[in-house]
Amino acid sequence: MKHVIALDISKGKSNLVIYDGYRQCEFEGELNHTRADFERLHEQMEEIARQDGVAPEIVFEATGVYSKPVEKFFIDYGYTYCRMNPLEANLQMATMRRNKTDVSDAHELAKTHFKSERESTYVQDDYYEQMRALTRYYDEIDEEVITLKSRMHALLHLSFPELEKLITPSSALFLNIVQLFPHPALLLAHSKTVIKNRLKANTRKKLSLARAEAKAEVLLEAAQNSYPAMKDNDIRCDQIRDYAARIMDLVEKKEAIIKQMVGMSAERNEYRIFRSIPGIGDTTACRLIGELGDIRRFENAKQLNAYAGIDIMRYQSGNTQYRDRINKRGNKKLRKILFFMICTMITLRKKTDNHLIDYYDKLKTQPQRKPHKVAIVACINKFLKMTFQLLKHDILYDYESALPAQKS
Repeated sequence: MKHVIALDISKGKSNLVIYDGYRQCEFEGELNHTRADFERLHEQMEEIARQDGVAPEIVFEATGVYSKPVEKFFIDYGYTYCRMNPLEANLQMATMRRNKTDVSDAHELAKTHFKSERESTYVQDDYYEQMRALTRYYDEIDEEVITLKSRMHALLHLSFPELEKLITPSSALFLNIVQLFPHPALLLAHSKTVIKNRLKANTRKKLSLARAEAKAEVLLEAAQNSYPAMKDNDIRCDQIRDYAARIMDLVEKKEAIIKQMVGMSAERNEYRIFRSIPGIGDTTACRLIGELGDIRRFENAKQLNAYAGIDIMRYQSGNTQYRDRINKRGNKKLRKILFFMICTMITLRKKTDNHLIDYYDKLKTQPQRKPHKVAIVACINKFLKMTFQLLKHDILYDYESALPAQKS
């Protein structure tokens, strides 16, 4: 029987135990996440492989960024390993009486490995890791943009509240005007011609002279009627300018990230398949790839549903029975992308043929019609099943081909 190596990983180090085929502990020690310690572990593992004729089995619990160096070591040296979900590990190691220490956790991982049939972790191509990193970076920037917009909105209500009613707050023109004229007094200090020329010169996107002049007239009229709660030399005017400039830079960074992801994915089958589905653009397609990863690691669509956290959670005990709801234990970022993706498809219903929206309409119009969110989750479930089949068999989406399955 093979040796088992179990690690309980923490920040910068791991507690390591090695059990032989007779379930006896041969070694217990501490492994620092350094090159020297990893090389010593590699020598130990080579010695075990010579004795057994096969490499030892490796098991450890995922601990976020702290377990990444250990995982990288195993990948670099070509070892297969079992990376366990913390919840699953706790359930398997649960006993009636148990002392909780890092060393005891490593021993429990090794002992339960002999009893449980644990599968080796599927190692994804580096492309999927890079796409995951980029989509998470995109999310971080998006959250920062939302925070900055909220702060800028609060200050604009003190300096120039009419601006948000005159121009779309999410537009590049709005951010440009906020940087130039965060206070009505700064507008009134200039003529219409000066304002028009400054708008034309400073707007990053193309702006015609006619439109710039029209905006200048509207802005001057609003400035004359505005009654701000602070003066034009208030330090908060500079703060508003800074927020607008930072938002503009972050929006451009988001666009650059999507271009980078599209460039990396242009020749990939996943990207082509996602883009063939009506309602999915470059941003959604790339972010779906980043969050889904290599779909080949899933055996069926049910596993994919569980990964997204939309599998049904049911509770019944005696006469008590709660209403069914989704589990929400999966990837919440993926759920968010999928939710807004279906919402976008609904808004584009008149422009494209999409059997997912046909299904949504069916759920909303049947005798016992489903609530909006319930219908969307049902569409997400159908989308994941469809996606699993399309990606597994490398087939582009086709509405006519989907209709027979829709009716069945």
